Amino acid sequence: MKRELKIVVLALAATAITACDKFMDVNVNPNAPVDVPVDQKLPNALVKTVHLETGALNQLGAVWTGYWAKATDSPGITSLFRLEETYGVEAMSFDRDGRPIWEDTYTTLVNYKDIETQATENGDLAYAGISKVMQGWHFMRLVDLYDNVPFSEALRGGRYATPQYEEGQTVYEGSINLITEGIRNIKEASDLSKKPAADDVMFKGNLTLWIKFANTVKLRALLRQSELGNTAYITSELAKIQQEGSGFLGAGESALVNPGYQVTAGLQNPFWDMFYKNPVGALTSGYNTLRPTEFVVQQYQNRLDPRLAKLYKPVGASYKGVPLGQVSGAAFTMSNTSALLGPAENGNQPAGLLKSAQQPSVLLSSSESLFLQAEAAERGWLTGAQDAYEAAIKESFAYLGVEAAEFTVYNALPAVNYTLAPNKIERIIEQKWLALNSISSIEAWNDYRRLGYPAGIPQSLQSPSPNPAFRPKRLTYRQSEVYTNREEVAKQGQIDPFQNGVFWDK
Repeated sequence: MKRELKIVVLALAATAITACDKFMDVNVNPNAPVDVPVDQKLPNALVKTVHLETGALNQLGAVWTGYWAKATDSPGITSLFRLEETYGVEAMSFDRDGRPIWEDTYTTLVNYKDIETQATENGDLAYAGISKVMQGWHFMRLVDLYDNVPFSEALRGGRYATPQYEEGQTVYEGSINLITEGIRNIKEASDLSKKPAADDVMFKGNLTLWIKFANTVKLRALLRQSELGNTAYITSELAKIQQEGSGFLGAGESALVNPGYQVTAGLQNPFWDMFYKNPVGALTSGYNTLRPTEFVVQQYQNRLDPRLAKLYKPVGASYKGVPLGQVSGAAFTMSNTSALLGPAENGNQPAGLLKSAQQPSVLLSSSESLFLQAEAAERGWLTGAQDAYEAAIKESFAYLGVEAAEFTVYNALPAVNYTLAPNKIERIIEQKWLALNSISSIEAWNDYRRLGYPAGIPQSLQSPSPNPAFRPKRLTYRQSEVYTNREEVAKQGQIDPFQNGVFWDK
């Protein structure tokens, strides 16, 4: 297994956190299958999944939900996340913009489908089940970004050259069914069948955690539809989760992926490699560029939040952010604003986001899972809303390195305490937003589109419109898809990414 993890790590050598055309050269050609065991295919697929989430999607959400700005004299002032801060949605649809989210997602889906097919043929149902769970994850992520997408006719090799698009809600329901099937496959796996072990770079073969993860992803999908009024469907799906009985990811049960990161060129944790130090210990241009927004700093300060000191380096005795989209001004230069806190700035101890070059990548944190449970309970779907809310904050504190004893004082604050909240859903999402900062920023953006919380997220100063409500609501289809599936794309009609939201945001 050590050899297999080495294969995964070596495959990362040409990668970058913003994603590239050759993110990992391990893709499966369904028309020319290779006889590679599923236990060698699974780690590659999981790494592709988490690097897409913590790279391109995290960056997208971090700008559009008000976490990230740039120092005005930084080396990346004209390049790093430029399209995001200018709301350049249309430019993102072209093939050479360096952000092939559509292509990378479908390529990864093909990888999981190949695992499913091979595992099913060999009777290795645990692998088949995991692959279905992850297919559900990716199809729903496509809907979150593009709404209607190919689903039933996708992943069929050359059978459908121009796969039909299906409505976003249909794809969501089909994805939830896929995950349900995946759970059933995992539970039906015989003792004699092949089971994942070290090749499972997320849960190390713990199938109970895989089922909890699957249920958590389903709960997230149901909450995404909380504003649609389809109560009967949600109730039915919640009943299936309850009947299955494994529950959701709890405290200490984060979905973390580590293929064996090393302090070697191309093999470090990608977030560290992009936003802190290269393998020889030099600070990167990403580190010198990235700054918190004034807004996110103020939100932590308003709550006397101890996580602020674990996330950012102070300037003198205070923390200084940058207005989103600011491109000039001496007050917002590298030396006058707070950078990310790293071990070197934290007494050689792991910091909040930057712990080590070998730290795992977060796919779905225990904190996020508990916030999902808190919201579901507050809506009457589950029980124990306050307990889940408080546990979620504790898990965020633990991940970012805040002493557990600080929770009691923090939780007593009127701006934090659950029972004192005039709007408890808003309170949950505010704290979830504070916890997801730069970890799973795409989920914070999804919550903002769905509910409008937290209130006051700033518009970028680089917005092409003076209208304060002018914000991206979705992405447009990639130009490569327009070229190869023109008729199906045309059927989706004229799309305005600033007016036309995805199905759960209408």
